[in-house]
Amino acid sequence: MVRVPTPHAAQDSSPVGEALPAGAGSRACIVWLTGLSGAGKSTLAGQLRDLLRAEGRPTTILDGDALRRGLNRDLGFSDADRVENIRRTAEVAWLMADAGLTVIVALISPFRRERAEARALARGLPFFEVHVDASLPACERRDPKGLYRRARAGEIPRFTGIDSAYEPPESPDLRVDTERLTPQEATAQVLALLRG
Repeated sequence: MVRVPTPHAAQDSSPVGEALPAGAGSRACIVWLTGLSGAGKSTLAGQLRDLLRAEGRPTTILDGDALRRGLNRDLGFSDADRVENIRRTAEVAWLMADAGLTVIVALISPFRRERAEARALARGLPFFEVHVDASLPACERRDPKGLYRRARAGEIPRFTGIDSAYEPPESPDLRVDTERLTPQEATAQVLALLRG
């Protein structure tokens, strides 16, 4: 199918020749999970994806670790590289949501300003900032990848929460306290937000 240009074609952001899935306009969104390493972003993202897919909702995850191995592998951990990591991720999230998917971004995304810019890059699509909140001591106790131990030993410079700042959201769409809530309870809160 080829679209014939019309005077309003510039307003249509869908790729030429592709149709949006049924109901995509009302269900596509970006769920941006932000929090310290070990706060539970990846666990929450996986459970949320599985539940949404079970409902028939096309859903994908953009995970910070996976992005660092691929699309963003040329970036380090300077403040400028972290900003670019967020910008690239936000652009990809928008492309996917614009095609009709629910996109769950699981990314530390330490800076408030860049998270606000990620929201702006959603270009009017629903964007939900979810603070996956756990204290630094709790994240260090969990330390599923051994990163805090390595950061404390000086093996990982500029590690968020240790020697690089994390700016918690001041007014997220939702804050889930993963020290108090089980993963299932936290997921239920995000689902309620999306259904609200």
